[in-house]
Order: sequence, then C-alpha cells, then structure tokens
Amino acid sequence: MMLAYGLLALGLSTVLAIVTWGVVSDYLTQQRETSAVTVTEDNAAALRYGLFGPPEPCPPVRERVECPSPTLQPGATPMHVMNSLPSTDAAASMLYLEGDWYALTGKPSDLPPDLIQAAIGGSVAQRRIEVGGQPVLAVGVPIGRQGEAFFEWHPLSALDNTLRSLKITLIAAAIATALAGLAVGRLASTLALRPLAELTRVADAVARGKLDARLHAENDKDLGGLARSFNQTAADLERRVAADARFAGDVSHELRTPLMTMLNSMQLIQNHRAELPAAVREPVELLGDDLERFRRLVVDLLEISRDDGGDRGSREIVRIADLVRAAADAAAGREVTVVEPGAEGLTLQADKRRLERVIANLVENAEDHAGGCKGVGVAAGGLGVVITVDDAGPGIPVEDRARIFERFGRGETSGRGRGVGLGLAIVARHVQWHHGTIHVTAPPDGGARFVIELPAKIS
Repeated sequence: MMLAYGLLALGLSTVLAIVTWGVVSDYLTQQRETSAVTVTEDNAAALRYGLFGPPEPCPPVRERVECPSPTLQPGATPMHVMNSLPSTDAAASMLYLEGDWYALTGKPSDLPPDLIQAAIGGSVAQRRIEVGGQPVLAVGVPIGRQGEAFFEWHPLSALDNTLRSLKITLIAAAIATALAGLAVGRLASTLALRPLAELTRVADAVARGKLDARLHAENDKDLGGLARSFNQTAADLERRVAADARFAGDVSHELRTPLMTMLNSMQLIQNHRAELPAAVREPVELLGDDLERFRRLVVDLLEISRDDGGDRGSREIVRIADLVRAAADAAAGREVTVVEPGAEGLTLQADKRRLERVIANLVENAEDHAGGCKGVGVAAGGLGVVITVDDAGPGIPVEDRARIFERFGRGETSGRGRGVGLGLAIVARHVQWHHGTIHVTAPPDGGARFVIELPAKIS
C-alpha cells in the first residue's frame, strides 16, 4: 500500500511536472524570442530613419510606378547612427549596407549564413546560436533596401537560468510529492492493518505458550467475526492444555506410589544380586534400566504438568556461578565447570529449582546420550551471562536443532534417540521462564554446544 501510494504520487507529480515544464518553457521561450525580434525591429526602424530620413510616400498602386529606393542622407554615417541607437539588452549590433559590414560589437562571421541570406532577402529571421560558449538569439531584419539588413543577437543566459531553476524546482517537487505519498501510504497502511498487526501479535503470544492472550477487536465491524473466532479457539486450546496438564499430573501422581514400590523392590533384588541364578541376572538388569527410564519419565511429566498448571515458582537472588558449578558438577559426578573471572559476581532473580534443573538436565543429557560432558562454561556476555554445555557426541544436525526442544522431540542420531524426549523441553520452558534464550551450535572440536543466555547483572 505504501509503495502504491508512493508510485501514484510520483506518477501524478511527474505528469504535472512535464506538462508544467512544457507550457512554461514554451511560453518563456516564445516571449523572449518575441521581445528580441521586437527590439531588433525597433532598432532597425530607428537605424533606417537615421540613415535615410523619413520614408517618401509611394505613388498610388494604380499608377504602376515602383516606390523610390531610399538614399543615404548627406553626412549620415552607419557607425554614427548605430552609436545613437537606444540602449537595449542586445549584446551585438551589425549592419550590412551597400556590400560592407559595420559592427559595434560582435563579428559578422559568427552569424549563420542562412540567417544572413534570409534577412538580406527581405525576411525577418532568427536563430539560436552560441557565441563564445554563451547561448544567444541572433535576429536579422531588412532595413528597406534590397540586399541590406540589420542584425542583433540577444543573450539567452537569463532565460536558460530561469528554465534550469524551473526544472530543478519541478524535479524537487516531484520527489517531495513521492515522499509525501510514501508517508501517506505508510500511515494509511498502518491504520488499515493495525487490527491484523494486533492479530499477529496475539497469535505469536499464543504460539509462545501464552494461552491467555486475547484479541480486543470483537466490536470491530471488519474483524469482529475473526476476533471472536480466534478468541474462542484460543480459549478452547487453553482449556484443552489445562485439562491435559491436569491429566498428566494426576496420572504421574498416581504412578508415583507403585513406581516407588517397584524401585524399592528392584533395589532389594539388586542388593541380593549375587544370590540370583545367572540366567535371571541379565533380565533383572534390563528391568532396572527400564524402571529408571520410567522414573525419569514420571518426574519429567510432573515437572511439565506443574508448569502447564501455572506454577509461578519463587524468585530469589542467586549467584549464577555458584549455582551452575554445584548443579553441573553434581550431575556429572566430577568437576566440569569453568567460570570466567568476569562472571563470578553475576547474580539473577531466579527460581533455584528450575535453574538447577536446567543445568542438571543438560549435563545428564550429555552424560547419558552424547558420549559425556566435556565441560560447562560460565561467562559474562549476551543478555548478561552465557552458560555453555559441551558434549562429546556426534553433534546435532542443523535441521534437528529446533525440534529437540519440543516435547518428545528427539534428534536423528541413535545416541540421542534413546531419551524420553522431555528433558530438553523442560530446559527450554525453564529458560524462557527466566526471560532467557537457548540454542544449539557446533563447537570447533566437535560435538554439540548448548548455549544459554540469561539477563544477569553484577551484584
């Protein structure tokens, strides 16, 4: 819309400028030429009077006698008469009389031959020429005797300057009109598309998990129906997600009691593993691994359902370096954390449980599914602090780097495919809860690097 307004304004202003230029330039040029011819004719008449005196009356036409040719008055010299002519804007005056040239200024050789022939032939002629690099209008006027004429040229610099100024003004006006058209188009499109911009904003908020976002345009005559449908869809989605969250939470809570019984029983069996027959030991180990996966799945489901249920958590000031060091080293079972000096004093208003879960999940993910955790780094930068977790796995393809943060989303690599697919989704939810960002890159030495940026500051 903005482009259309701009092009329309440019087109109209261009047409108007072309028409204005054509009319005004033709008018000014014609007026200048008419003025120059008139001045030259007046000077020629004055010159003719000074050289030949008053014209003698011609006999009546019925007598078939030609008018007598005027003769020079005694003592009348061409140069003296030319000097006595009134001052005009003519830059040069020349007279061709009785086969000789007389000139106050200018050179007859600068006159076009066709102009000279036309004037001495008895016709008023004019030509645009350049003399000394300056544009002039040369005018030739007969002075009453055959083969004699008076010539002047008049400068056109003022006319050219006026036309140049007019051209620049019209071009500037066309550009200014086009810019004004763009501004009007921008304003019109903003006003026209404001409801759609609001729809885009609310839809983006819903896509980012803010399911209580609603459109406030239900009374709009154009978008009221769309707004009501969208709000109804969002409300249904919010109720559905809440119901699913309650269901997952209820199921997880119901599973905790039998799960704890099975885990305790498995622990008891493993304590007496040496007493078991050899043929039973391997199935017991497999059952123990599956129970551990089941336990993690239940814990992750409880964590997800807690977030979906609207758990606001509690914020407190934490020293990021200390929290990351404790959580990462505990999850890896060894020291894996390196804190740069500039990050030691950084603090954050955080939910300790959520932030510890973020670090623990990433380290456990590296330990269990990516060949081990190569290191955890804490440095100042980004939004405030940058936390990196490097693993020794085969890396994550670019096309999988967004999908792995979805619920039950897994990479295509076999090592990462054995997870239950909720750990990284929890990480992404908790990082977003802290107003931070997380993404995956490929470090130079191979593997995958999870990069978390959080809004921290020096305490």
